[in-house]
Amino acid sequence: MEVVRRHDPAAVERILHGLPEWFGVESAIAAYVADASRLVSYLAVDDREVVGVVLLAEHFLRSREVHLIAVSAARRGTGVGGALLDEVEGDLRREGVEMLEVHTVGPSYDDVHYEQTRAFYAGRRFVAIHEFDKIDWDGPTLVLVKAL
Repeated sequence: MEVVRRHDPAAVERILHGLPEWFGVESAIAAYVADASRLVSYLAVDDREVVGVVLLAEHFLRSREVHLIAVSAARRGTGVGGALLDEVEGDLRREGVEMLEVHTVGPSYDDVHYEQTRAFYAGRRFVAIHEFDKIDWDGPTLVLVKAL
């Protein structure tokens, strides 16, 4: 598997449609697919198939936001997400970026799938800093950060 930087909205759409437990809202999928053509994109590619994606948003010079991270259902738990973040974090450090942020569904919303997501971020040394209500969706959004 290799991690490459290029845009592939069709692959993002395919991956997100395969993860209905996390991405079950069609309008949200359409927005991510549109974002995949303009945001910095990292793709995990295995045997010419895109099996994972990270989209990065830049709000400020010294920080970035993981706008989207998704790994094909068949490849979840195999290190693809970690490999993507390793590449992203290495590139960001070289660019002088100091902080990485991510939003996910907060723990006050009881959902086993997002519990897995939060565990993934904790394992990557992201620190939860605040849970907000209704900033990214109609429920709680957890903001996590990681010093680079």
